[in-house]
Amino acid sequence: MNPVSSIVEVEIQTTKTRTADAETADDSAWENQFPQESETAESRSAAKDSMHGVHQTLVDRLKKTQNLYTQALASQLAELAFLLSDKTFNDSSLTAVSIGISTHQIGVDGAHFAPMRLRSELNRSGYKSPRTFPARKSVSPKDHLVYVALGSNVGNRIAMLDLACRELDRSGIRVVRTSALFETEPMYLQNQPSFVNGACEVQTTLEPFDLLDKLKEIENALGRQKTVENGPRNIDLDILLYDDIHVDHERLIIPHKRILEREFVLRPLCDLIPEATLPLPLNSATFSTELFKLPKPESPLSPLTPLSPNVAPISSLSSTRTTHIMAILNLTPDSFSDGNVHPRDPNSLLPTLEEFLSAGVSIIDIGGQSTRPRAPQITTEEEILRVLPAIKFIRSQPAFDKMAISIDTYRASVADAAIAAGANIVNDISAGQMDSRMLPKIAELGCSVIMMHMRGTPETMTTLTNYPSGVLEGVGSELLKRVTEAEQAGIRRWRIMLDPGIGFAKNEAQNLELLRHFATLRQYRGLQGLPWVVGASRKRFIGRITGVQTPNLRSWGTAATVTAAIQGGADIVRVHDAVQMAQVAKMADAIWRV
Repeated sequence: MNPVSSIVEVEIQTTKTRTADAETADDSAWENQFPQESETAESRSAAKDSMHGVHQTLVDRLKKTQNLYTQALASQLAELAFLLSDKTFNDSSLTAVSIGISTHQIGVDGAHFAPMRLRSELNRSGYKSPRTFPARKSVSPKDHLVYVALGSNVGNRIAMLDLACRELDRSGIRVVRTSALFETEPMYLQNQPSFVNGACEVQTTLEPFDLLDKLKEIENALGRQKTVENGPRNIDLDILLYDDIHVDHERLIIPHKRILEREFVLRPLCDLIPEATLPLPLNSATFSTELFKLPKPESPLSPLTPLSPNVAPISSLSSTRTTHIMAILNLTPDSFSDGNVHPRDPNSLLPTLEEFLSAGVSIIDIGGQSTRPRAPQITTEEEILRVLPAIKFIRSQPAFDKMAISIDTYRASVADAAIAAGANIVNDISAGQMDSRMLPKIAELGCSVIMMHMRGTPETMTTLTNYPSGVLEGVGSELLKRVTEAEQAGIRRWRIMLDPGIGFAKNEAQNLELLRHFATLRQYRGLQGLPWVVGASRKRFIGRITGVQTPNLRSWGTAATVTAAIQGGADIVRVHDAVQMAQVAKMADAIWRV
């Protein structure tokens, strides 16, 4: 008897429960029950010739049964029949089995046990499938790769989705990656607030119905109360995909039955697995192709990136978005253009802060360590002493609640102290490269992060300007690596912002090229939709081009870079002359953000 038939017959005879001894049996013991048979050229040819017919028979039987566990096994066998073109199996035997399983009541164990045994036998026999789903492959026999939809339209929606992901992790459902978040109009019941939707890729040992129960448990713990069908809800967690299995039950349908109809489902999935398809025997193009086929909405969906509870999130793909002004507040004695400008006494900062507020500044970037080339490095303790009083003072003044605070540091301990004192964003010039603790710390804090492109350190960066494939490709590819590292550390994609690092490991020509082709950089594969910060203010290359040697007199040249950045799609401009550059940004927005 051939391996496939052996597996099928054993699985069909599986009862609804196994003994306790069998429950704990090792996989290898089960695999040994299925010895390989020799194959012949004739049987291999017959298998290839009848493959599609067998597959169709299985699909037909699958459609006629309503039994959940039969469907699970039949679905796996249908895919197996489709794939097996070079292994021996008997057409008539497999067809007979397909007829049998359509009427056989497979027990609960059989539903999850059959696919595992089938995969084990294929792996043991050395079979290589021509169809692979690397992004959907579970990492071990006990782990399942699942895609979960996230939604909220009540209260602080983004904070609720952050909390839901933390609860998933706490429950042993490990969040591997997340999509961006998208704001969408409600469907079905229109008279309710708009939703924030996203998706996450998780690993779990839970079987489908156990996972469903756990998700409902998390929803209840987070205060979800169902008042009306399709009505408002503070949290909504739905299973979209679970490995490559199918489930059709009154409580659960996998893949989600409207997965190809809803942009707010497909678009987050395209952040995670754009080239994946629905599992066989369902038929679909890749998710990115299915998304392209959907009717174009009047207002295209745009990712949302939170800045602070009292500042509107960035909508990075909205053509009418307003550029955010990030005002630089250096509390350093040796910064290249404004060292010792701002005194250490936080109360003396009040006039500057009021000026920021009146100009429309939405982010204050506070720094205690100079990052100019070859700047001496102070201790962590000294850096904290420089920045914490200012952060605490700003947060003690209700008038400044509508300004977010970012901490300009590459040290995890400084970031930790600053966020605890009231900062909202970590602005790291090294994107986690200068302190290995930084990315895990940001994930733990749950705050937003600006990841800048730089090579080396402030002491060495001026010697690291060689980009063999061009500066656009170099910056794009290296930032993509930083984003991947951030996601692996547990930072949610909707919390990530990027900075091309004007003046950091770039020469004059490279700085100009980044500004000239900034729109192209924003479209770099894997970085689309992420917000960008551009900080060219008073940089040395501006002085060389304009002939202005004194940094704090370079406002006209800075204004030109601000306009170029906004034309290219910058979401935030980081500037010293906040009042003047706010006016420049308003004018550039009026021209380009329409």
